[in-house]
Amino acid sequence: MSHFSYHPLPQGTSASAFRTPEPRRAEPGAWPGFEKALEAVNRDLAATLPEHPPLVLMLLPACEADEPEQLYVALPDGSWQGNAVHPEDTTDDSGVPEPTDPARLLARVADAAQETVMEMSWQVWPVCPYHKLGLHVRTAEAVVWWCGDADGGHAAAEVGRLAGSLPGKRRRELRREERARRTP
Repeated sequence: MSHFSYHPLPQGTSASAFRTPEPRRAEPGAWPGFEKALEAVNRDLAATLPEHPPLVLMLLPACEADEPEQLYVALPDGSWQGNAVHPEDTTDDSGVPEPTDPARLLARVADAAQETVMEMSWQVWPVCPYHKLGLHVRTAEAVVWWCGDADGGHAAAEVGRLAGSLPGKRRRELRREERARRTP
């Protein structure tokens, strides 16, 4: 239910006056920390789901003048699932337009990417190459894709380096593809 389910529109007010703003792609270079984190996640996506298009950053304009825009990890068509990756805390008075801790950014983007991929494509991603179980983000000394639960498990790979943990044949295919992209 929405607010409007309980409160009728004021007399003479058009319903179109309450449309939510249209999301748009984030401008390249506007969110460098998030862009760098998304590059790492997109490497993992390309390595494990080569048919899947790379994810993008989308901005949802604020509905109210005193609210900030929200940044999401989305499919190229602009659809996403889950929470915004920014702003986390609208009371932040540091003057910095985005969080600056690279590990925190990477973990947030990886979580958001995982939710978008899984919910929009209805498949588990990423999957442990050895156990065939879904991985999740864990932050310790590095941001990793973790296989298992809090009581046990293993780090499958650092986020952005999942290709290195894949079985030999797929890893060799990825190296050949990378060399072919670099060769003019």
